[in-house]
Amino acid sequence: MAQKWKITVMAGGPSAEREVSLRSGAAVARALAGLGHDVASLDPAANGGWSLPAGTDAVFLALHGTYGEDGTVQRQLDALGVPYTGCGAEASRIAFDKAATKDRCRAAGVPTARFTVLRAPVTEWPAGWQPPVVLKPVRQGSSVGLHFVNEPAALAAALRDALRFDTEVLMEERISGRETTVGILEDRALPVVEVRPHQGAYDYHNKYTTGATEYLVPAPFDAATTARVQAAALGAFCAVDGRDYARVDVMVRPDGSPVVLEVNTLPGMTELSLLPKAAAAAGLGFAGLCEKMVELALRHPGGARRI
Repeated sequence: MAQKWKITVMAGGPSAEREVSLRSGAAVARALAGLGHDVASLDPAANGGWSLPAGTDAVFLALHGTYGEDGTVQRQLDALGVPYTGCGAEASRIAFDKAATKDRCRAAGVPTARFTVLRAPVTEWPAGWQPPVVLKPVRQGSSVGLHFVNEPAALAAALRDALRFDTEVLMEERISGRETTVGILEDRALPVVEVRPHQGAYDYHNKYTTGATEYLVPAPFDAATTARVQAAALGAFCAVDGRDYARVDVMVRPDGSPVVLEVNTLPGMTELSLLPKAAAAAGLGFAGLCEKMVELALRHPGGARRI
């Protein structure tokens, strides 16, 4: 590529996913520098405040979790007039809120699991529900605070733990089937990735431990099922007003019907991450993917502005 950009990679931050974010940022910075771009790294939590290097063409957001994915840093960068990778501030805020995302999906006719929101510890099993269910903090990522509850007696302790990470917890029916994720790039669905942990669920340990999970890319579905899963993922992405790229987690029932779980607006960019696996299956290597993300950011209004 002839044009070289000055790119600031923001990683780290104050969230529970800080360590994973630092790994994502380091991988992205290496890839972009290897392509000849002028790359600086910035941890917005390092000194209690931050400023971008002079001449920054674009910010690559490798942040995960609160501050990075909830629209906060996006609003700050909008105020500076500096382009950044990933979804805009409002789409980020909605997608980071699992309940708001599911409301958007239901309104748009995108299939998603039945859910309710719990805001305080409970002593009795909620009326109208049957185990098994899944508990997730409404505003967290990377399976932080995730619990699978298979019997009523286990609910109280699981909920207390999940409430450590947020004031609201999503209780969702547990969907039986195959776990998949669909990368969205430039508003198109990439090949479906199926996730098969060797033991247990696809939790934080199995996400970030080498060899703990098998990834099938593309997922071994028939063409019709693949199309349904991709359509559901793209529908969820559009429902939250996503832009440029994201990753959508989708369960696939035994009958082949998809159920959207959530939208990740700044998906992981580590050596184990799923969006790079999907892009590779579509013929786009890691470095090319990183560069494409910056290119998309620069297309937005004000994208040529330097600070």
